Amino acid sequence: MTNQSSSSGPTPEQAKAYWAANVRLMSVLLAVWFLVSYGCGILFRDALDTVSLGGAPLGFWFAQNGSIYVFLALIIIYARQMAALERKFNIKG
Repeated sequence: MTNQSSSSGPTPEQAKAYWAANVRLMSVLLAVWFLVSYGCGILFRDALDTVSLGGAPLGFWFAQNGSIYVFLALIIIYARQMAALERKFNIKG
């Protein structure tokens, strides 16, 4: 698929491909967020608690701090990836 540089915006095919790429990106980022916040903070806590980070068990650290840091990183990643997708598919913002 090529990027058309017309001022009229994306073609219907480009819009469909853009939306598919957007949904794929959101799905991956939400899966990472779920794995870190729910998985590391609750499901895998016992295994992670064998490691200590800053004097606190790692499972506790992820539940209290780590998931927030990962969430902020995911916001930055999402913003950058969406800007790249908008350029690729000629979406005007």
